Amino acid sequence: MGRKGSPRPPQAEGGCGAARPSLLWALPEELLLLICSYLDAQGLGRLGQVCRRLRAFSGRDLLWRRLARGCLNSGFTQLGADLAAGIPVKERVKVSQNWRHGRCRRETLLKWKRKSGSLVRKKPLTCSGSLMPWMHLDGEYLYLSQAEDIRAYRFRPDSAGLQRRPQAIFSGHQEDVCRFVLASSHIVSGGGDGNIVLSKVHGSFSIKFSAHEQEVNCVDCQGGIIVSGSRDRTAKVWSLSSGRVGHCLHTVQTEDRVWSIAISPLLSSFVTGTACCGHTSPLRIWDLESGQLATCLGTDFHRGAGVLDIVYETPFTLLSCGYDTYIRSWDLRVSTRKCVMEWEEPHDSALYCVRSDGNHMIASGSAYYGVVRLWDKRQSRCLQSFSLSSPTSSPVYCLRFSTTHLYAALASALHALDFTAP
Repeated sequence: MGRKGSPRPPQAEGGCGAARPSLLWALPEELLLLICSYLDAQGLGRLGQVCRRLRAFSGRDLLWRRLARGCLNSGFTQLGADLAAGIPVKERVKVSQNWRHGRCRRETLLKWKRKSGSLVRKKPLTCSGSLMPWMHLDGEYLYLSQAEDIRAYRFRPDSAGLQRRPQAIFSGHQEDVCRFVLASSHIVSGGGDGNIVLSKVHGSFSIKFSAHEQEVNCVDCQGGIIVSGSRDRTAKVWSLSSGRVGHCLHTVQTEDRVWSIAISPLLSSFVTGTACCGHTSPLRIWDLESGQLATCLGTDFHRGAGVLDIVYETPFTLLSCGYDTYIRSWDLRVSTRKCVMEWEEPHDSALYCVRSDGNHMIASGSAYYGVVRLWDKRQSRCLQSFSLSSPTSSPVYCLRFSTTHLYAALASALHALDFTAP
């Protein structure tokens, strides 16, 4: 301790430095930003502990954006687009570490059962029977297919939970909804009854038309065009133009059951994933305007290696997964004969679904015990795994995620992983 009467240290101006203005703040802001750009996340965090002024300066999005682009699921795509502009970048980097290390809180949002052909909801929902649900996230809403209906649940404020009652129910199918997509202000769904239903999100308007002789396993919709794939071994292209809704533009004979389908972001082609029961590649790209085969992806697929899900990341890159237990990344600019990267499910389970953050992270859903896995594309091994249905077994039929939460739909429940509250 200092002697009595020892002079006190001079107070910092603005809470930082000595009595005189700090030489640090005498630097031009551009130079100060350049200096701080060499710091990692830990360095920026420590800089922010010096004083209030540096805390505010070191929290700027501009300084954290470079770090965020190298993190998992921070909201930035490969092309630099920011998908979560309303959330401070520093907070996204912090939450990204929870994704990497598997730190999260688990919650079962919904449970359901089928009774006498209809879906019954209780508080909480109970489960018996089995569904194959599909879902999409859209801002404040989660859309979930349950039997013949699609239900829109609103998120509770500041929570991963859902409001008890759905805000809207979209009907029209006579059998279970297989898959659906959100397209502008409409929901486009394909069902086990062979029909496609076009429903307006805000309103009661809907159109239904017969699409295939057997169940419509998959649909996609972009740019006023619908593509659908079916168990009847065909893929079809449909018009959404005024006065021609439901008019079939092309019928593609795939000679195999179609499990998955996706339209290229360039709106020039679409890709089909089939059951791989024949001698052709289960991944084929078709010209959207003519309906003719453009190219096949891959050359070495085992019989039965059907493709269950396809996701475009950019106009030239896409991910696929399926029964052969691999996630594959394809770059059409490099090669159509061989994927550029692949990741194997470590327990030899079929992969029902795959999603990407558009940058470094992949999430996959396995066929057994509701296993969700997180992958870093820069590594060959699985990063984290979560078993959501133990001790009973169920595939993960569909998963979606934001920068803070992951949602997984199993046979009888909807689960959430909250990475903001480990």
